Amino acid sequence: MSKNKKNIVVDLTAALAVAAGIFTGMAWPFFRFITYAGKREEKASPSNRKKWFLLKHTQINHPRHGYEEEYLAARKWCEEQDMQDLYINSRDGLRLHAFYLPADNPKRIILLSHGYRGTCFGSMGHMAKFLHEKDSDLLFIDQRCCGKSEGEYITFGAKEKYDILDWVELLNKQNDRNSYDDRNEYDDGNENNKSNSGKLPIYLYGQSMGAAAVLLASEYELPDEVHGLIADCGFHSMKQQLRDIASGWFHLHWIELLLIRVDMFCRIFAGFRMKETDTTEALKKNVKPVLFFHGVEDTYVWPRNSALNYELCKAPKELVMIPDARHLCSSYVSPELYKEKLLEMFERYDEN
Repeated sequence: MSKNKKNIVVDLTAALAVAAGIFTGMAWPFFRFITYAGKREEKASPSNRKKWFLLKHTQINHPRHGYEEEYLAARKWCEEQDMQDLYINSRDGLRLHAFYLPADNPKRIILLSHGYRGTCFGSMGHMAKFLHEKDSDLLFIDQRCCGKSEGEYITFGAKEKYDILDWVELLNKQNDRNSYDDRNEYDDGNENNKSNSGKLPIYLYGQSMGAAAVLLASEYELPDEVHGLIADCGFHSMKQQLRDIASGWFHLHWIELLLIRVDMFCRIFAGFRMKETDTTEALKKNVKPVLFFHGVEDTYVWPRNSALNYELCKAPKELVMIPDARHLCSSYVSPELYKEKLLEMFERYDEN
């Protein structure tokens, strides 16, 4: 090889190395921004949460944008309740926390799974009082990296789905109310609301990423006591969600090469692959009834996500699209319709 050709090869190699370095360098801060919470222990605070909620599209899609009074009132009600702290250890060694709120005369148990970088008393709180007044025990889980739960990386449902399964296992083991308190009157007047095993029916109610985690968990064999799922503004996959955010928020319409690098960092540092957050196979295997909600004006998780999830679902299902509602605002925009659909689900499936 001539000297000139060797120089050209060297120059090309160097250029490719620089390009690869820049490419990788661009993916690294993006990966850190979307997945890293920097929270291993209870007193640590997520490093990127404040920055995320300062973004325009995050702000206008939050229930506080337009419904702050109702949002704060709901959260205040939750904070004033006398709840029990529950803990489990995740499959990858994290200590996870939840609050348990028993009803006086329970007919069902509802697990509440909040969204990305959220809080258990945030947007989940808006329906909590109504559900509790309708004789529902409530389990408010802190997703990994949030509240009192440990964690460093948010995995968009890839690991959160296993956390859901473990919370369900705990609920099912202690389902006979006396495991939570010593009130022996638990059985009075509730025989018609128990499943064939003598336990209360359980529902998994998730919002946004919490909805995706619930849907992903449905791929596995859930106990018979789980009678249904409720998914409000759940996304279809992490990859599609990042594509939508890139194009809708930042006008970046082709980020496939960036996503390849992000997926690599997800595998190396956070221990999951983006394909593990895709709801396709889970919904094909799911046998539990699903009630889907989505706001038509949602620009955080686009409505087509729930439309696709609904289409993929092979179990009994219903999709409720709420006009004029942004992300997680359906219960604020149309509270009566939202409540009506919840009660219809309970009436239909509590005794199944």
